[in-house]
Amino acid sequence: MPNFESILFIFILASSVFALLFALFSTRKVLRFQEGTHMMKHISASIRKGANAYLKRQYSIVSIFFICMFLILICMAAFGLLTWFVPFAFLTGGFFSGLSGFIGMRIATASNSRTANACCEGLNRGLRVAFSAGSVMGFTVVGLGLLDISLWFLLLKFVFKLEVSAIASAMLTFGMGASSMALFARVGGGIFTKAADVGADLVGKVEAGIPEDDPRNPAVIADNVGDNVGDVAGMGADLYESYVGSIISASALGVAAFGGDIKAMALPMMMAAIGIIASILGTFLVRTKENATQKNLLRALSRGTNFSAAIIAIAALPLVWGLLGRENIGLYFAVLAGLIAGVLIGQSTEYFTSDTYRPTKNLAANSETGSATIIIGGISLGMLSTVLPILIISVCVLFAYFIAGGISDTNASMGIYGIALAAVGMLSTLGITLATDAYGPVADNAGGIAEMAGLDPEVRRRTDALDALGNTTAATGKGFAIGSAALTALALMASYVDKVSGIEGGAEKIAHLDLMNPTVLIGLFIGACLPFVFAALTMSSVGKAAQSIVLEVRRQFREITGLMEGKADPDYAACVDLCTKSSLREMILPTVVAIVVPVLVGLVLGCSGVVGMLAGATVSGFLLAVFMSNSGGAWDNAKKYIEAGQHGGKGSKQHKAAVVGDTVGDPFKDTAGPSINILIKLLSMVSIVFAALVVHFSIF
Repeated sequence: MPNFESILFIFILASSVFALLFALFSTRKVLRFQEGTHMMKHISASIRKGANAYLKRQYSIVSIFFICMFLILICMAAFGLLTWFVPFAFLTGGFFSGLSGFIGMRIATASNSRTANACCEGLNRGLRVAFSAGSVMGFTVVGLGLLDISLWFLLLKFVFKLEVSAIASAMLTFGMGASSMALFARVGGGIFTKAADVGADLVGKVEAGIPEDDPRNPAVIADNVGDNVGDVAGMGADLYESYVGSIISASALGVAAFGGDIKAMALPMMMAAIGIIASILGTFLVRTKENATQKNLLRALSRGTNFSAAIIAIAALPLVWGLLGRENIGLYFAVLAGLIAGVLIGQSTEYFTSDTYRPTKNLAANSETGSATIIIGGISLGMLSTVLPILIISVCVLFAYFIAGGISDTNASMGIYGIALAAVGMLSTLGITLATDAYGPVADNAGGIAEMAGLDPEVRRRTDALDALGNTTAATGKGFAIGSAALTALALMASYVDKVSGIEGGAEKIAHLDLMNPTVLIGLFIGACLPFVFAALTMSSVGKAAQSIVLEVRRQFREITGLMEGKADPDYAACVDLCTKSSLREMILPTVVAIVVPVLVGLVLGCSGVVGMLAGATVSGFLLAVFMSNSGGAWDNAKKYIEAGQHGGKGSKQHKAAVVGDTVGDPFKDTAGPSINILIKLLSMVSIVFAALVVHFSIF
């Protein structure tokens, strides 16, 4: 008869399978809807073809990196610097991360025309199609993430018969594969989508004065392809990494805090499993009326996410009590702190980026005096928006640490475990949270198809309503990802210290972690600088790629006779190919920097220098990511606010100024900003994997 621990992990495995079955159910539900006219099918097929071609080339390049890293990890394992499980888990983490993004992209490109066609019948029907498509992404991510974790645990526990502490130590290094794949996907996809978006907007809307998604614009298909490879495939890989990273770091810290108790390791996984069930129930509450405003649409999505969060808040109490006892009930309040912090960060993001609130309305008003003032206003808004998230995270960390039991140095491990559980709590309802995020690019594509296929203007109005809400939910989703990244990075930093302390000779190398230690101080400066260097590289990459698109669009407008009159077709494939080549070439350097720098810092400054680097990168990276994501989201919604008829409406000077602001914000919110939260966790993951190498071969 199976024991209690076996039943726990069978339930966790079953929950992951249940999530994947629900994703399959949502897929079949979406595919039952009609694609629309022949023209709509043709446009959707072109977008799908471009997205598939990009991912095929991206994965072929990324596979070379994974093979090289696999061989390096094999060599380290041969010299006793790693367990033999790590190289193979590195591959599975990367594979499932990429697979989650690929599946999400496939359903997104299959549902864009279906969403446009559904909007012909009504707004609620369009919302249901787009949200169901987003649900496929959300539940694929959580299903594959929990499946990977539970399968590895069962393998290590029941096949290789490892002790719980050994399992936790081994699994802690598994996230490096997921983080590496996520960074490639986010950076590469972000460069693609924003290069196409910037090029299409600057030449099409600003220079030529034609509408957004006008079929005469040669970059319009590339723009729609970019929505899928960046905002869907890239985001899926990104949040897969966040989800898995938070669970395995909390599980490892639970083992350390409770002296090898398997129940402490199971608690984060059980919370994730219950979160899957809560998220599935929440999806059935997402519906709205046909004449809904943006507030009504937002309320419909919030109803589902809030319901799921409430279930977790209720279920976590008996879960903590039953697994770890009444004396550790403080851990429940740590989970609750993470849930509340996630909601508050989401509301803060919504306030600063939604055009229903004053900050974005004031930003739109800055367009009255031109492009410069709207850019200045957007930067100011983004900087100011960092205050609330940093206060929320700070209070959450402080509360979770002390309520979990980290009152003294002897109980510090309990406090750190509480912080890690707060991160799990924040991401426990990722299934539905990601569904509300991923539906946005589907609605955006649907609007483009409605425009290019010449559908009734009312259809475009409905898709624009869904798209405007998608911008807000996407910004909120980025807020969740960034907030959880900060908490997870703190937990991983503590895990790094534990990892080093457990290596022979490591305890002495990490004994003096204070600011008076020059290696810590230098590491702190280097770490604080890293997010800025990383953002500069990704922003520069978008700029270079966008320049090539601008020149190509101008060339086609100039050389293709009859294009502007609608008598000739543009060469869409040329722009897709340019974006593909540029993004794949430019994504390599930022990712290599994120992997090489922690190893170099460790070999030169030692383990204490690495801790300083991780601390510096976490603090500056969190602030920079919030600033860039919120600035970009506000610029985008300010443009849409003007397009809705405010401040002169479409085609006005104010609109052109807002378009310029939006093009500046595009790489802020969709390339550099969301990639930074992956960066700060990848730095920790790489540091943990190479900890033994640094301990034995560092200079200091």
